[in-house]
This record gives sequence, C-alpha cells and structure tokens, in this order.
Amino acid sequence: MYGTYLRRELAGRKRQTMIVAVGLAIAIALVIIVTALTAGVRDAQAQALESVYGVGTDLTVTGAAAEPGEGGGQRFDFGSEDGATEGDTTTLSQSTLMTDFMRGTLDASVLDTVTATDGVTTASAALSLTNSTFSGELPSGGFGGQDGSPEGAAPTEGDAPPQGGAGGGSFGVDSFTVLGVDPAVTSVGPLASVAIDDGRAFDGDDAGALVALVDATYAGTNEIAVGDTIDVAGSGVEVIGVVASTSDSADTAANVYLPLDTAQELSGAGDVVSTVYVQAESAASIDAVQTALADELPDATITSQSELASTVSGSLSTATSLVTNLGTWLSIIVLAVAVLLSVLLTLSGVARRTREFGTLKAIGWSDGRVVRQVAGESMVQGLIGGAIGLVLGIAGIIVINLVKPTVAAVEAGGTDAGPGGMDGGPAGGGMFQTQQTADIVLQAPFTPWVLIAAVGLAILGGLVAGAFGGWRAARLSPAEALRSVA
Repeated sequence: MYGTYLRRELAGRKRQTMIVAVGLAIAIALVIIVTALTAGVRDAQAQALESVYGVGTDLTVTGAAAEPGEGGGQRFDFGSEDGATEGDTTTLSQSTLMTDFMRGTLDASVLDTVTATDGVTTASAALSLTNSTFSGELPSGGFGGQDGSPEGAAPTEGDAPPQGGAGGGSFGVDSFTVLGVDPAVTSVGPLASVAIDDGRAFDGDDAGALVALVDATYAGTNEIAVGDTIDVAGSGVEVIGVVASTSDSADTAANVYLPLDTAQELSGAGDVVSTVYVQAESAASIDAVQTALADELPDATITSQSELASTVSGSLSTATSLVTNLGTWLSIIVLAVAVLLSVLLTLSGVARRTREFGTLKAIGWSDGRVVRQVAGESMVQGLIGGAIGLVLGIAGIIVINLVKPTVAAVEAGGTDAGPGGMDGGPAGGGMFQTQQTADIVLQAPFTPWVLIAAVGLAILGGLVAGAFGGWRAARLSPAEALRSVA
C-alpha cells in the first residue's frame, strides 16, 4: 500500500516533482563536471612537470644562475683565415655549444654527493646547453680587428652581429637546445619521460660517443632521420634515435640529447652539470632528503616537486584557480539553492495537503507514518534528480574530452632559442631568453567514487527536504485534522 500511495502522489504532483528533480540534477551535474575538471588540471600540471623534469623526479639540485654581467656570454670568434673568400665577400659558418647561464652549473662531483645521501634511490645528472650556428656572407675585412685578431668585431651571443661594411652582408643564427644526459640512467630525469619513436635508445656503450637522440617534432620540422649526421659545435653527430614525449600533449625537454660526457667535451664546459634529478625512497622521505641535501650542498638550490609545480604558470594556473575556487563555490551555491528549493516546495506541498493529511490522521495514520510518506516522496524526487544529474554530468565530461581544450604550461626562468632557430639581421641574433612552454590537452577523467557521491548528494538533498516536510506534516494537530476533514 505504501508504494502504491507513494506512486500515486508523485504522479499527481508531476510539476513539483520535475522542478525539484531538475534543480537537484543541475547541481549534481555541476559538481561532477567541476570535480572532473579539477582532477584534469592536476593531471595537466603533472604532464607539464613530467615533460620538463621526467618521471619519478622528487627533487632537483641546481646551481645558482650567473649574476647579470658575469661570464659575458660566449662569442663567435672569426679570424682572418676563417671562411672562404671570393671577391669582396667572405662566406662564414661556425657553431658553438654553450651552457645555459640562466640555470648555472654545478661540479659533476655533486652527483656522487647526492647518490651517497641517505634516502636517495636514484639520481641522474644533465647539462643544459644551446647550440648556435652562425652562417652567412660578410664583406671581406668586415670582421676581426685592425690586426686581424678574432676579438675585433666578431658577433657575440646576445648581440647583433656586425652589419654593413663595404657592400653590406647577410647572415643568420640558428639555434637548438641540447641536453647532455647519462645514457645509462633512464629511470629518472628527462629520459624517463620520452619513448623511442624510431631507431634505438642510448645504452652504456654510448658514453663519450658522437651520437644523439632527436626530438620527433624537431626532427620532422628539420627533416632529420635516424642515420643522419647533424652539426653540433662543429662536430658531426650521428642520429641514432628519434624520441617523443610519453605524454600525448607534452613536449620533450630538449631538441637534441647527447651523452653527458660528449656534451661536456663539445661545449668545453668541463666536468660540470646543470641539474641533478633525484628520486627518493618514498614520498614520506622527501622532506628529510631535501634537508640532508641542503646541508651537504649549501651553495646549490634543492627544489621539491611541490615547489617545481609552483613554477608552472600561464593559462594552466589560471584554469587551476578558476576550477578549484570559482567552480567549487559555484557548485556549493547551486547545490544549496537546489536543496533550499526542494525544502520550500515540499513545505508548500504539505501546506496544500492539510486536508489530505488530516484525513489520513483521522483514519488512524500515526505521525511517524505521515513523516515516512513525505520523506519517501522527497527521496524519490532526489533519486530522479540524481539519475538525471548523473547523465548530465557524464555527458558534460564526454563533451569536454571530445573538445579537448588546451592550456599552456609555462615553466618560469628558462632560456630557449626555440626549435626553429631564429634569423639574424639588423634586429640582432644569437640566443635570447624565453620560457619553456608546453601545450597541454585538458582531459576530464571519470572518477567512480565522485559519481556515486554525487547521487548520494541528490538523495541527501531529497531527505533533507523530506525531513522538513515531514516535520511540518507531523505538527498538524488533531483539531486541524478534524477541521480539514469537515
């Protein structure tokens, strides 16, 4: 009888039932979508960090960046004997491999110190470099000093190479990023976040060899294939493999990868590294390892994953703030409004059903039975709203995953000449400071417990409305009941 009466009452109040159900459904759908987007932004941030630092990197050890004016930048040095002269024009071509002075360097012995630290499972070192190639034509006598020495008017990195002279000249400076890595360690660091697209990976025998791995995007743009030879610092380096990021939408950390000792030799930087990537024994030991490394290496910068995440900026951080703050509060407000609407409609319905409840009490219904009747109706409305909200939420997630919105993750403080290089000319040439940027496709993952919790919220909203409605119905006095029947 309870079920029959319940079904009849809901069918007789279709408008109120649908208003309550739709209100709860919209709130539940919004909660599902916002929660999924929040998880998607967290995954996007992890992808951004993975593309730069590698899988399994808990801490990084870096040297202090050079102070402004220190080092002065490396130069392209041309002497009177360099280049091929024909008539009044000299054709020049020279490559140089230089360290990333914005990142600073550390003595390679730091890796041994890190590895010997308690709580460190694996560590790998890398040397960040930029290869720049100056090529073009200059008027004879347009470079070098009056005595023909290389220091004269040789173009420097970061300065515009000389222009004009008798008859003028044309030139360009093409650059690409290079990362020297330990070929024997691939479980942590930049190599951990790449996969072989063609050819083979580094192995232990590649130490000191003139071999390279090339980023798939850079290889495609510059028509580089496995077996080709590329010019790095004036030396021919064989391409043994083409790599791509393990994240579908993230870039790799460099255009070209070299064995670490090869990179050190070609750059002339000596026995130094830019970054040491550290994997701790467990998440619980990261803080202790960071403290121990800071004590052992007071001049180095020790950075944790959470601190690395704070350097990710751009539209990714904007999306994070929007989703986690505005989205969460919007969900709470909409859910509260939906529950309040359910309560008000239920109370209004009870007020209009005074005669009905009076009749039921007159024929012997107890207050508890009346409360259960009202609560049951509200719970069914909540179930309907939860089911509709579940469908709307899943549909919203599917739409987001089909649209595949893109956010830009920018790692602050880097330098990059860009994969396509740059042209020289009157505006200048050489390496310039930028930021490492990766376009990340935002995905909204399905989380089963969130879907279950959302339906639970809808039922809870219905029960809250039913509780208030049942309380109001139970307060009907016998006198009111008799008056309503009469």
